[in-house]
Amino acid sequence: MDGHRDAEDGNALAVARVATRLPAQDLDRARRFYSEKLGLEPADERPGGLLYRCGGAEFVLFRSTGASPGTFTQMALEVGDIDAAVAELKRRGVVFEEVDVPGFRTEGGIAEIEGNYPSKGARGERGAWFRDSEGNLLGIGEPVV
Repeated sequence: MDGHRDAEDGNALAVARVATRLPAQDLDRARRFYSEKLGLEPADERPGGLLYRCGGAEFVLFRSTGASPGTFTQMALEVGDIDAAVAELKRRGVVFEEVDVPGFRTEGGIAEIEGNYPSKGARGERGAWFRDSEGNLLGIGEPVV
């Protein structure tokens, strides 16, 4: 079944693109963080938000009076070399979460994830997490093939 057919059959979500929305209480502070720490610049800017494009996907930072609890991964970025990505982000001043609970432990900010959830990797995934300037919990993952 192709995407065009799904839309004709009334399943518009099957062909929809996913776009993440992240709240920011201070949009200027968030812009600086994403630029200085992550090396990302907005593709578009409006008074209430910033649009970013990465690897064919989009995400938006939007001005919000609310804040994320930061208790779960709100957006993840898949990379080909997590060690290099984490090293570069640490060099830029990003602080990674360290976790040590039964069945889940990070070393140097990176966790080996075997079968905790469906993954693209045949043998799991390696993951790392950090918070942006607004408290949003972001992840980086590398499938293990």
